[in-house]
Amino acid sequence: MLNIAFRTDASSQMGTGHFMRCLTLADELKKKDSHVCFISRNLPPHLRDMLIQRGLEYVLLSIPPISEPIDELEHANWLGTSQTQDAQITIQALSNKSWDWVVVDHYALDERWESLVRVKCKKLMVIDDLADRRHDCDVLLDQNYYADMQTRYLGKVPELCQLILGPRYALLRDEFRVLREKVKVRTGNVQKILVFFGGIDVENYTSLAIQALAEVKGDFQVDIVIGAQNPNQEQLRNACVNNSFICHVQTTRMAELMASADLAIGGGGGATWERCALGLPTIVIVMAKNQRKSAIDLDAFGAIIHLGDAHMIEKDDLLRAIEELLINEKSRTQLSIASMSLMSIQGHNIISKMLTENYA
Repeated sequence: MLNIAFRTDASSQMGTGHFMRCLTLADELKKKDSHVCFISRNLPPHLRDMLIQRGLEYVLLSIPPISEPIDELEHANWLGTSQTQDAQITIQALSNKSWDWVVVDHYALDERWESLVRVKCKKLMVIDDLADRRHDCDVLLDQNYYADMQTRYLGKVPELCQLILGPRYALLRDEFRVLREKVKVRTGNVQKILVFFGGIDVENYTSLAIQALAEVKGDFQVDIVIGAQNPNQEQLRNACVNNSFICHVQTTRMAELMASADLAIGGGGGATWERCALGLPTIVIVMAKNQRKSAIDLDAFGAIIHLGDAHMIEKDDLLRAIEELLINEKSRTQLSIASMSLMSIQGHNIISKMLTENYA
């Protein structure tokens, strides 16, 4: 049995995407009889419950007094402490076992943290999509699409680091892989529209989508999906009732909702690859700086409609984009074909095999 630890966090500031993609990989590793432990400082109760339900161990890190300056990384404040202090506490959390792998998915950690934590594991894997800092790792996974993805990490990883790049390696949950084999390219009229802006959506872009859709003329169902931690949950529920939209809170049916939808509106985070896997034409609003380049490149590839950065988008901008796609079946079909062409349903197998077989 291999021992594999994940260092990742989730919060209103960073969202839940890092945690969810780690959880997808952890589920697959557990099927291969690996012992998995999550090490996190910020982890909301409903995410801890997910780990408990799956029989996965977790350790919550303390928040020590900051005894040295937080470093220069753009997302350094997500950590709540310095990299050195976090590494020391993580090493302490790992002290009870011999670890085969540590998998780190955190924008606030780089080679400084990784070089310290290496003493507690045989191999170290990084999950990243920023390519904005150096890493000390054996494997790096970036499941995003970029026009220049083959060169983004040059000089930022060790010479012998294995790079696993692109959406064909995206970590998709079982339900998406099953439905991928059943869905068809979207044709015909739009009968269902899906809205999802991530597990938290602090800036309430879901409300913007509801306002725009409320003005669209047409005979279609609207499914609004929000997370349990969405701070505007009551307001959004009421808005859905007022517009005869269906509101789903912390749904376990996301794959089913995506597969049955004909058009989606959402952010540029991890759900991008779930939508692409199921060939769902999508209007993407960039919610964070780190989503921008991938969204622009995906638009150029023809896999999504990139509307722009969220803080620049008005209701009428989104309304026009929705109305244009509703009347343009050919465009929706082309989006569906292009998005599906990017994806494979075997990414989870490739990564889990690499951890449990090739590097054991």
